[in-house]
Amino acid sequence: MLDHHGRVSLYAFFSTFIITIVLILAKTTESVDILIEYCWLLLSGYYVAINTFICIFLSGTTFKVAVRAAFLGMVFAVGLFASSLAPEAWHVFGWYLCFLSFFHYSEYLTTAAVNPRKLSLDSFLLNHSPEYGIAIVASWIEFLVEMWLFPGMKLFLWTWISPIGLLVCLGGETLRKMAMLTARTNFNHVVQSVKEEGHCLVTNGIYHYCRHPSYVGWFYWAIGTQLILVNPLCAVAYTLASWRFFRDRVIVEEVTLLNFFGEDYYRYQKEVRTGLPFIQGYKLDL
Repeated sequence: MLDHHGRVSLYAFFSTFIITIVLILAKTTESVDILIEYCWLLLSGYYVAINTFICIFLSGTTFKVAVRAAFLGMVFAVGLFASSLAPEAWHVFGWYLCFLSFFHYSEYLTTAAVNPRKLSLDSFLLNHSPEYGIAIVASWIEFLVEMWLFPGMKLFLWTWISPIGLLVCLGGETLRKMAMLTARTNFNHVVQSVKEEGHCLVTNGIYHYCRHPSYVGWFYWAIGTQLILVNPLCAVAYTLASWRFFRDRVIVEEVTLLNFFGEDYYRYQKEVRTGLPFIQGYKLDL
């Protein structure tokens, strides 16, 4: 059962998504060029209107939740439009927008469903870190520059690389959400320094096969987004940056888990791998 803010996010995301799709489809009889021009003008005005509406009727945290969810719902709708009705060169960018917006919204919704006590605006992960924002903008720049300089090569490669990226993204997203649903209240977006009452070691389900399935899912999801866009530079950069981030994150988390659960976690470490390539985690010498 979703709490108040979880329900607000759900209503805002899907209502904005549905209305955006309806507004776009209302002009499907027009030529593609007119449709695209119409959509950008309409969506700009619509986003201002929906934010004004939310501002009038909601306030405080509820307003902030609704604005973020509505934005992600509109981005998801725009992604579907670009992946089907826009010129072929923009199809893969549309799929990318769908995966990007759904990832961030589903992080919030899943947290609202399984761990509402830890639910906050940060659960959207939209403000994850400055480096994360820079990485996203860098991927857009690479896509646009390569489309301008090498459009033929980009279109040729996306016919077989982008589908691989779609599968990698889907697999990573599924794995991460399975981890969150399995861990439930034991899952948190922030590494905890104090063991809370009721916090237990999760070793069942997907955690039976790897110690950090949420990190594994995010790792492959990030790489998959760049395969979808056929961004060779960012694909390599995302792989290296994500690997270094999760290597350091796993060590910090496992030191904490060893402090929380002692020998139980030590035995779990010995029996189950991290799941991340070439990352063994923190090794306790006894």
